[in-house]
Amino acid sequence: MSNPNIGSDVERRSLGSIRRLVIKIGSALLTADGQGLDRAAMQSWAAQMVRLQQQGVQLLLVSSGAVAEGMVRMRLDRRPESVSALQACAAVGQMGLVQAWADCFLAYGVQTAQVLLTHDDLKHRQRYLNARQTLRTLADWQVIPVINENDTVATDEIRFGDNDTLAALVASLVDADILLILTDQQGMFDRDPRLHSEARLFHEVPAMDESLLAMAGGGGALGRGGMLTKVRAARLAAQSGTATLIASGRQEAVLMRIMQGELLGTLFRPDQEPLAARKQWLAAHLQHAGQLQLDAGAVRALREQGRSLLPVGVRVVQGNFQAGEVVACLDEAGRRVAVGIVNYDSEAAKKIAGLSSERIVPVLGYCDHPELIHRDNLYITDGL
Repeated sequence: MSNPNIGSDVERRSLGSIRRLVIKIGSALLTADGQGLDRAAMQSWAAQMVRLQQQGVQLLLVSSGAVAEGMVRMRLDRRPESVSALQACAAVGQMGLVQAWADCFLAYGVQTAQVLLTHDDLKHRQRYLNARQTLRTLADWQVIPVINENDTVATDEIRFGDNDTLAALVASLVDADILLILTDQQGMFDRDPRLHSEARLFHEVPAMDESLLAMAGGGGALGRGGMLTKVRAARLAAQSGTATLIASGRQEAVLMRIMQGELLGTLFRPDQEPLAARKQWLAAHLQHAGQLQLDAGAVRALREQGRSLLPVGVRVVQGNFQAGEVVACLDEAGRRVAVGIVNYDSEAAKKIAGLSSERIVPVLGYCDHPELIHRDNLYITDGL
């Protein structure tokens, strides 16, 4: 393995400054190893999450446990094997799981929301954008979304396979600063600690290191995800610039201690920051859904001042595109100035082109965003 960092806490010092956090809690923790929902543990995690929220952190919770809770309620000794039985078990367990979380947070005056997703939701562009906007709105409202896979409608072809993968996709979806996976293990070891007493815990590793995959083991009886799925999730999150921290949820005040920079668990470092990763993704787009011709003032605002693109700076809208697609921004001579993710479809963009942001509502009847392209979703090109 390429130089794992066993003891440094350099990266941990910045955890207290994050603004958006996705927390995933596994089945073994939530169900007390199959004995039903561990409400005392859930109450403890909820109390810590509320404290973090009060400190300005936006929180999204990916919660396993529906199938495991369904097994307890249906008095099943082993996890069902057929898809239909798993779906039915999840439907039964989801009721108790979501209600338990709602009760835990409501004790502190915090509202929750149930969000069920399938892989197909995140492949379909419009549903992807809808999910992104809904989750971000809930976070802005300080409502904690309780997210799970929609097991009752998922099929073998579109199942995430485990909530670790779902959590990584959600972290990318909402541009989270960090993904925190709470499990029944202390973190990533160089070998299975259940079999090797001399196993060493990695405190910090590069997320894309291929050798980590070979070290990861299998899962337990309750959950689908072992350490291998967590390493893969960390790699997936790293592609969008999100760091992942895997730690034991059984440690006292684990969330608060992690956010204070204590050396717990294993931190998977991405190669670059989330914003840089998104800019790189935009730069790689050779084909664009449409074009926006800008006036000279808008070009200067983008190039020299790092501003967002407002409708007032757009002279001509070309192409047929949807909100969320990548378009090219051109100067008056037709040279490419930037590429970016547009907030409005082509029809709406044509109606508000050249207008101030205050005119969006009178013209469209709504205003999802004051800018046509936000600066975080803009990549300034070299003019080619």
